[in-house]
Amino acid sequence: MADLMKGKRGLVMGVANERSIAWGIAKALAAEGADLAFSYQGEAFGKRVEPLAASVGSSLLVDVDVNDDASMDACFATLKERWGTMDFLVHAIAFSDKNELTGRFINTSRGNFQNSLTISCFSFIDVSRRAAEMMPEGGSLITLTFQGSNKVAPNYNVMGVAKAALESATRYLANDLGPQGVRVNAISPGPMKTLAGAAIGGARATFRHTEANAPLRANATLEAIGGTAVWLCSEGGACTTGEVIHVDGGYHVLGFPQAENL
Repeated sequence: MADLMKGKRGLVMGVANERSIAWGIAKALAAEGADLAFSYQGEAFGKRVEPLAASVGSSLLVDVDVNDDASMDACFATLKERWGTMDFLVHAIAFSDKNELTGRFINTSRGNFQNSLTISCFSFIDVSRRAAEMMPEGGSLITLTFQGSNKVAPNYNVMGVAKAALESATRYLANDLGPQGVRVNAISPGPMKTLAGAAIGGARATFRHTEANAPLRANATLEAIGGTAVWLCSEGGACTTGEVIHVDGGYHVLGFPQAENL
């Protein structure tokens, strides 16, 4: 490996298991020499994350509830005590009631709308503010989105609205934090076989459809997404901010399915 991230330290939020996009990113960053910390929520997820973290040489795990200011403060206090400063943060946190990820968007409930936007969008703003305070020499903040933010994706429903807000927040954060050298970007993979992706109605059919129609005739891999994150966190991404980087086999450029699939 090229040690592109040697000497760099950062927090990865949102690893659920070995198939998580956040884990693909973490593995790629660790392979390039990065020193990682991981957040998780609750004992059950902690037990899943601990062996994965250990496999990349990390023992710095923090239990965090992004809905709780005290929990967030404690997380970054721990990082500051251990590291002093940090260089990057990966935000891979999103949530919506599974029961509202099928059927019609118009049936979204007030409570789930508020909860989905708070966890899936505001949490990125909240962690960015705290992380940026630990980046006196600049750094990189990354979140994850999906093209359901700007095009209708069946069953994605309120998550599409949340991701649209998240992408807008990415641009505003990039402008706010640019003067201190902190870059803010979003990665937009296509459908993935993850725990979160499986919660969306029709997930398997969507995965097969994009694989059959993307220009590359392939869905994204964890390795490809991880490589993109390494670029954004390394000096190679020094002049890239406020962007939504698509890693979806090119599917986002299509207006119609391929001719053989019409």
